[in-house]
Amino acid sequence: MEKPKIVAWLKPWCGWSAGVRAVFKKYDLPFEERDIINRPECFQEMVDRTGQTKQPTVEIAGQILADVSGEEVEGWLLEKGLVKPNERTPEVPIDQPCAHELPQGAPMGFRR
Repeated sequence: MEKPKIVAWLKPWCGWSAGVRAVFKKYDLPFEERDIINRPECFQEMVDRTGQTKQPTVEIAGQILADVSGEEVEGWLLEKGLVKPNERTPEVPIDQPCAHELPQGAPMGFRR
């Protein structure tokens, strides 16, 4: 099976971005990563190509998937037949936000 050309506009530390990377690794898919935080020209390229500012955004075989999780990327790859299901476990969760976006728990109180 020929591997598709993949470009991924990602943040270096984002949970969503880590999930997208993990999916590509799970399926042994090479991709070109574009760091939208440390390289402003990559962010601008993403906006110019997609018309939006949210990430992760990936282009797979010419198809743009904007503001996606690793879970959504994996589902799309499987649906399009670009990868075959496998039993490998991703190295990080593929459906988690950045740590600062996680819901905050209720404050804890202790009784004596």
